[in-house]
Amino acid sequence: MPKLLISTSSFDVKSNQVLQRLQAQGFEIVLNPYGRKLKEPEVLELLSSDVVGMIAGVEPLTRNVLIETKSLKVISRCGIGTDSVDLVAAEELGIPVHITPTAPVIAVAELTVSLILSLLRRTSEADRILREGKWNPLMGRLLASQVVGLLGYGRVGNRVGQILKAFGAKRVAHDIFRDDSLFADTVCISSLDEFIARSNVITLHIPYNKDNHHLVDRDFINKMQAGSILINTSRGGLVDEQALYEALVSGHLAGAALDVFEEEPYSGQLCALPQVILTPHMGSYAKEARIQMEQEAAQNLFDSLVNLGLAE
Repeated sequence: MPKLLISTSSFDVKSNQVLQRLQAQGFEIVLNPYGRKLKEPEVLELLSSDVVGMIAGVEPLTRNVLIETKSLKVISRCGIGTDSVDLVAAEELGIPVHITPTAPVIAVAELTVSLILSLLRRTSEADRILREGKWNPLMGRLLASQVVGLLGYGRVGNRVGQILKAFGAKRVAHDIFRDDSLFADTVCISSLDEFIARSNVITLHIPYNKDNHHLVDRDFINKMQAGSILINTSRGGLVDEQALYEALVSGHLAGAALDVFEEEPYSGQLCALPQVILTPHMGSYAKEARIQMEQEAAQNLFDSLVNLGLAE
């Protein structure tokens, strides 16, 4: 019996009519038993010789994994990025890779803005203090008075910019793939150093690759304005978490919010800092967005299986 692996940490199979149809045609669905991001050996273990298709999360689908997986015919990513997939190896092996490019956009953008607001108004800090029995109103800052730097101005960065406009915040953006049509009311800055210097809130919206590993390193952080805040709802690995920790402890940065980490689940030293908000990679976890993502990922998988003559 051919198998389909769903490697995301969660997936509503019962409500997905496309997957129900595939099951009716004899496909067995294998779920992620760990409820978290899979590690490479775990992916290899789950991708048995009978798995012909998968709905992938952010686990490493490396060249080694793809070569060892003899029967895999199609990968359908439940999400935007493909940085976790060795696309060169996939192409060489004739394995198509699909994504759901629009479904998570609004959810990630709204989470990003909520984190910016929470850091500026210190709501998470105030909540913790109040629960400790202390009545201590904390002085925050207005979003309308900030210059928000959008590092990456694709689908998510653009949506964040649209939301920020309603708050009256000034927006600047830096994107190596500049599309002038997207910058109608956001200032585009071609120099990364100038972009950093002009922003007092920086939010990351770029994919991860080996060339931008630890893009936000000590040098980057030291160039940020004193009292700035940093948001990462994009990908772990973009930020040097040790350098970020040191900048927060020293007071150079006023706060940070991270939804993604180099190692997930995260349990590092940033957990000890009250001026930091940490969320468990939940950018797309809005009910409406998640439903759309799962439907699109399943449909992409189904269409590929049909094209390969493996489903009907």
